[in-house]
Amino acid sequence: MKIQKAVMSPTIRTSFFVVLSAVALVCSLGGWFRNSLAFDPAWIAIVLCGFPILASAFSALIQKHDIKADVLVSMALIASVYTKEYFAAGEVALIMQLGSLLENYTSGQAHRGIEKLICLTPQTARIRHDNTDFVINAAEVKSGNILVIFAGETIPADGILLNGETTVDQSAMTGESIPVEKKTGDFLLSGTINQLGTFEMKAVRDYQDSSLPRMIRLTSEAAADRAPIVRLADKWATWMVVIAFVTSVMTGILTGELLRAVTVLVVFCPCAFILATPTAVAAGIAAASKHGILIRSGDALERFSRIQYLAFDKTGTLTYGKPHVIGVVSLTDSYTSRDLLALAAHAEKLSEHPLGKAVLSHYLSQGGVLREVTDYQRKNGHGVQALVDGQLILIGNQELFHTEKIAIPEKVQSIIDPFYEKGATILFLSINGIFAGLLALSDILRPDAVKSIQKLINIGILPLLLTGDNQASASFISSITGIDTVKFNLLPEEKANIIKEYEAGGKHVCMIGDGINDALALSCASAGIAMGGIGSDIAVEASDAVLVRDDLSSLPTLFLTTRKVMKKIHQNIIISLLINLAAVLLSICGILNPISGALIHNCGSVFVVVNAALLLRSTPDPELTSSGKRSYDK
Repeated sequence: MKIQKAVMSPTIRTSFFVVLSAVALVCSLGGWFRNSLAFDPAWIAIVLCGFPILASAFSALIQKHDIKADVLVSMALIASVYTKEYFAAGEVALIMQLGSLLENYTSGQAHRGIEKLICLTPQTARIRHDNTDFVINAAEVKSGNILVIFAGETIPADGILLNGETTVDQSAMTGESIPVEKKTGDFLLSGTINQLGTFEMKAVRDYQDSSLPRMIRLTSEAAADRAPIVRLADKWATWMVVIAFVTSVMTGILTGELLRAVTVLVVFCPCAFILATPTAVAAGIAAASKHGILIRSGDALERFSRIQYLAFDKTGTLTYGKPHVIGVVSLTDSYTSRDLLALAAHAEKLSEHPLGKAVLSHYLSQGGVLREVTDYQRKNGHGVQALVDGQLILIGNQELFHTEKIAIPEKVQSIIDPFYEKGATILFLSINGIFAGLLALSDILRPDAVKSIQKLINIGILPLLLTGDNQASASFISSITGIDTVKFNLLPEEKANIIKEYEAGGKHVCMIGDGINDALALSCASAGIAMGGIGSDIAVEASDAVLVRDDLSSLPTLFLTTRKVMKKIHQNIIISLLINLAAVLLSICGILNPISGALIHNCGSVFVVVNAALLLRSTPDPELTSSGKRSYDK
């Protein structure tokens, strides 16, 4: 079945027709083949490559009343066949189908992000009524329903926590790298994941009106509203058809030679004009891939070349997206910072909390060796307690220490304030009921972020920071990176609305993100970039380009490459038009016939292909000169 589908693929079929037509045209040039066959082999190219063009042109004219470049090509084909210039007709048809193949190659695949978002939504929900639990379809959840959520389950609808305490992973919806503690009365978002225990919640919105389903719906609408860029040759097709037809008719009338009129039509064919864009786009996409950048389509490449603002997500994009230990402070003479880290790591040995895992990972990365731990207890989502070498270790947040009545020295506040300014989370540690010190954990900035943002500013692209994280964390990152415009505590829909405001004001915005929460913003922006190495499948599928190695330093290269491609396209168009103009004048004078005209005017096609191929040897240099001008290493 798979083999049959491959054979029936339009692209494979067209490729087969192109190869067969090229062989037929070579045979048509040889007199022996024409004499030994009952027909000119060029007819093979006319039928296989020409008829689809004729069908497309007539369909556009009759059904849509639209004049495309195919109309001009069809005129040249019909005129060439009428005058029995079969080679010229076949050669023009072949060149056009080659251009079509290149466009198909660079058109990209349809995004499947919407389907993957739908897969994230829970299929069922557990409702509690009269102390009895019922499992229903998640789509049937209504506002006011009492829901029961087990550990590890995704919350199906927006609601309020009714009892107990838990930790919720909100990264999918807000981008927060560290799970959020929730207590009775706190608001819960659909699409977030319960990490600890079981709790009851009251739905305050119907399933369809909750955060995740609404994001799916808005992402779908945003993708549908993004209009495709019309092929340049089709934009000018009406004028080209009129000019070509009038020029051909006037040549025939003034010279009295039908052959000259046909030659004018043949050389007027926009072969090089149509090849100008797809060849440069294909070369540009290939050049970008050498730098670990995958651009999905030519349409996307053109949009990247116009970008004025680049909106960054914070967590997982500018930062690594995972908590790391950034400080260990001992406040007792009996234990060093290294000792406290070891005790904390042992206490967190059995923890499933991301903060506990980060402490353990940091200790092991420092060459630490784990020993046996006993009497492990989880403290209602606020921390853990365990016996380590006979010592009772308690590690957790400030609320846990208040509950356990362990005094925190006043001088601790001056120590933790600088960490809070960095957006860090603090874990306090006690030994046998006595406060001993603290650990600070935070998401950390990617090492290439600052330099990359400065290069983007130098090439005229202004950065924005749009994050679902808190103000302290966002402000700290912006102060380091030099991003002046910062928005924080944003939900996915709010990110998208900010981008829409910029777009409505005529500003072209590109969004770069890594998570599910970024999918809507990626779809609403003029162009979207996903972090491929750690990015979610949904962010990748909703984007127009992917940074395979999560390397922010390749961002300037992406924008410089796309601008270079657009310049190359303009070069190709101007030069191909000049070659066509010269060929038209020679045809009017009778110097060219249909066959020689077809060969000469396709010198433009050869130039276009060769000039586009130079992009593969041209590497944009993101390092700028002191004058701020871009340079290229060719």
